[in-house]
Formats: sequence, structure tokens, C-alpha cells
Amino acid sequence: MITYLTDVEGRWDKLASFASGNPCLALEGEALRLADDVTFVFGGDAIDRGPHGRRIIRTLLAARRAYGDRVVLLAGNRDINKMRLWRELDGAPPDNIPEPLRDASRGEILRWIFSNTMGARDAANHRATELAAEGRAHSDNDVAESYLEDLAKGGPLREYLLCCQLGYRAGNTLFLHGGATEENLCRVPGIVERSRGIDEWISGLNDFYAREVKLFDSGMPPAALIAYQMPLKGTRLNQGSVIYSRPTDELGNPVLPSARTLDELRESGVHRLIVGHTPSGDCPAILRDGDFEMVLADNSYGRLERGSQVSFTDRRLTVAALTELDGGERERVHFTSELDDRESPVGHRDRDSGYLIKGKLERGDYLLFRGLPGYKYEQIAATPDDVARRTLIAPR
Repeated sequence: MITYLTDVEGRWDKLASFASGNPCLALEGEALRLADDVTFVFGGDAIDRGPHGRRIIRTLLAARRAYGDRVVLLAGNRDINKMRLWRELDGAPPDNIPEPLRDASRGEILRWIFSNTMGARDAANHRATELAAEGRAHSDNDVAESYLEDLAKGGPLREYLLCCQLGYRAGNTLFLHGGATEENLCRVPGIVERSRGIDEWISGLNDFYAREVKLFDSGMPPAALIAYQMPLKGTRLNQGSVIYSRPTDELGNPVLPSARTLDELRESGVHRLIVGHTPSGDCPAILRDGDFEMVLADNSYGRLERGSQVSFTDRRLTVAALTELDGGERERVHFTSELDDRESPVGHRDRDSGYLIKGKLERGDYLLFRGLPGYKYEQIAATPDDVARRTLIAPR
């Protein structure tokens, strides 16, 4: 059994709600306790948007040390980009920083970096709150020094990054932070030839990550990794990266990888793809095409930011979460489905309205989701009879 969580982003409440009542693991104080024969995969982005980033890093790192390969840590862009701070706060700020800030204090430079280059406008405030709770000084300069401390030799963030990887495969399930696309599939940065199959690709990606982090650990800038985890200049996307690619349309509606990508994944025995990074409402989104399913599990910026419980075997998916419908009603999402179940409407899109049949509510109705302009979305409930009357298609 594998249990999965992603994009907690400094929110201890998301980790706690994920663990509460979870049959796969428990949270005792700051310690994760895995049930027998369970593997825990964390999908990346441990820090930035909440006041418990250091605490979460400590907990995940301790779990990795306690359980070894039964705890898998994927590196997200919010984790990797902190490796820039070692140089940018020590005399080499970003090239595009305003001239008046070039000689500013470390604290001022850090605030500019977070707001303008990392999409983490409130990260400095969250770190100040966490330092204050630890009884430590928490000025802007203290915040900057705390990041350098965490990234120094033996620091928890450095040690955490050394334990991470970019991809993980377990049986027929592939885990990535961002996604699989025609642009990134079987392509490893710095290698011209495409990988021969998914296993060689994931091995190559993890070797690339390990080399880059080793550079960082030796005091050299991991330039190739930093570039790989960023959006392309002038855009919000990087479909050539498994860290930063996004599987949604322009309105935020989740979409499956291309037919060509799915065929190549299937040829290597992969029938399920699990990703984070791209918010898709307040509970996981399931997408299906025949014998293939994708799960988007990042609920950042959702109406309810809780740690949804997602677990897998090769054939079975179980989801337990909480959602808020458009009318304000809070409903439990709780269902189990089989990978080869061709009768279930979950994971398909209504051809006429565009609604994704996102999951099943505990009360028996289905949860329908549709993206709207301005990073908004609709979530409504529909009865099984209503859904049965709709024309459902694969969500492309």
C-alpha cells in the first residue's frame, strides 16, 4: 500500500489532517509512524505558504531516516529554488533586482526575491512567525540568516534536499511533482538522446538531480537544476520540466497527457500518474482514459486546504477528503475505485457542460468541477441519475 501527500507548503494543519484517521500512518507529536507494509510518498513543496516550514522539514526528514526507502521525498520547485539563496544572499543577488536594493540588507533582498522570483510573497512573514514561536529573534535579517543556517552544512533543509529525488515508480504508478508531457517525457536535462523507457528515464532524472545537489553540497551553484525547476522566461509554464509542467488548460481544468504520451507510458507498464504542483480545487481530481488514470492532488488555494488522504495499490485507488460546494455546503469525498472499472463515471468530463466528474461524495452523489476565468472554479453535486444522462468523454 502507498499513501500520498503533496504541497503542504508550510501548513502543519494539512499534514495533521492528512494523518488524522489515516489507516496508513499516524502523527505522534512531530513524528510520522507508518503502518506495516506502507510506503509514504511526499510529492514535493514542503515550505513557503505557512508558518511551519522548518517543522515540516524536520518531520519529513526524520521519517526518511527512520523508515528509509519506505519514505519517498520528491523535490518540488519551492524546495529546490531555496538553493539559490546561498549565493543570492551572499553577494550575488539576482540580475534583475533593482539597483537600489543591490546594497540593501539581506532581509530586504530576501523579501524582494520571494515576492518577485519565487512566487512566495508571504514566505518571510511565515518564517518570522515560526522563529518567534521558537523563541528566536525574527527580524527580516534574522529570517534571512535562518535560511542560510538551514542551507549550511548539516542544516535541515540541505539534508532534506540531499534525500529528495525527481521521480518515483512503484509497479504501474508513476509519481512526479509537475507532470508528464510530450516535451519532457524520456528527456533528461543535458542528455540529447531520449531515454529508452520510463524506468531509464526516471533513473536518469534522479541521477541528474543527485549530481546537481552534490554540486550544491560542494559549494557550487546547481545551475542546471535551478533552470529546470523554473517557468520559461516570460511565461508561467515549463512543459519541458517534470517539476514545473502543468496538466491543465488555460482555465485550470485538469487534462490528461496527450495520447502519444499515454501510449508511451502504457508501453512501459505505467497506468497511473500521480502529480502535485498545480492546484485543482480543494480535493484530488481524478482523470481517466480507459485503463489509465491521473490524480492531481495539490489543493493549494482551495476553499478548504486540508491534507487529502490518497492511497493506492496497483489496482485500487482510495480517496478521503473534504470539499465545499458552491452553495457553501461541506461534504465528505470518500470513494474507492478499481483501475479497470470501465463503468464508473469518475474521471470523465461532461462533453456539453465541461464539468469533470471529479470524485464521489460520501452521501452517494458525484462531485463535479469546472474551472473559470480568474483562477476561480465551480464545484457542484450531481445525483447518479443526473450523471448517467450526461455524455462523458476522456478529459483532454
